[in-house]
Amino acid sequence: MISAIDLSHKALRWQELIQSAAQSIRPVVQLSDQQRLVWLDLSGANTRLAAIQVADTGGLDAFICAECSRQEGIGGIGGYMEDRRLYLRSAVFAGEEHRTLHLGVDIWLPAHTPIYAALGGRVHSFADNAGFGNYGPTIILEHQLEEITFYTLYGHLSRQSLLELEEGKPVAAGEQIASLGTAEENGDWPPHLHFQIMLDMEGMKGDYPGVAAPSRADYYRLRCPDPNILLKFPL
Repeated sequence: MISAIDLSHKALRWQELIQSAAQSIRPVVQLSDQQRLVWLDLSGANTRLAAIQVADTGGLDAFICAECSRQEGIGGIGGYMEDRRLYLRSAVFAGEEHRTLHLGVDIWLPAHTPIYAALGGRVHSFADNAGFGNYGPTIILEHQLEEITFYTLYGHLSRQSLLELEEGKPVAAGEQIASLGTAEENGDWPPHLHFQIMLDMEGMKGDYPGVAAPSRADYYRLRCPDPNILLKFPL
C-alpha cells in the first residue's frame, strides 16, 4: 500500500499528466450531437427519491427514467462522493458503519449500450461480482502515463463483456470493451455504468470498493480522483 504522503504526490502528478494527455482521452459512451446526459441527484437529500422503495429495482429504474425524461435527457450521470441511501437496500454495504458514499460516477443508459475505454492500457483484472447490490461483471484497466500507473474500473456490465478476456490484454483508447448489463446480471440495478479511477489497487483484483463509509471520505478521495476529469461531462 502506498503511504498517504506518496499518494498525495502521486495524485498531484497524475493530474498534471492527465491534463497533458487530454487529446488521448476518449468518451466511454458515444452520444450524438442531439443526445445529452442529465445530472441525477441520488443523494439522501433528494426528497423525490425519499418516496421510492430503494430495494425495488423496477421502481428505482422508473424513477431514474422519469427524471431523465423530465430533464429531456437520453440518460443520467452523476454521483461522485454523493451520500446515497440507495445502499441501504443491500447487505453488501452493511457493517459497523453502513457504506453510503459513492466513489465513482454513474452513467445511466439502457442495457446493452456499448462501453469504450477512456484511455489506452491493458486489462488489469476482471470478475463477475455477483450478488444483490454488487458490481456484477466488472473490468479494471491499468494505464501508464510516464512514471504513473493508475486504474479505471467499469462496473455493472453484461456477462458477455467478460468472455475471452485475459489479464494483460492490450486495450486501445476508444476501443469497445464492454456493454451494459441488465438488472438480472449487473447486481440487480437499473442499467448503468459505474466508472471509477483508482491510483492504488491495494492488492485487489477484479474488484475495488465503489462505495465507502462516510468516515472514510478523505481516505478514498485521495485514492479515487473525480472521474469527470476523464469523462468531461458538463455536470
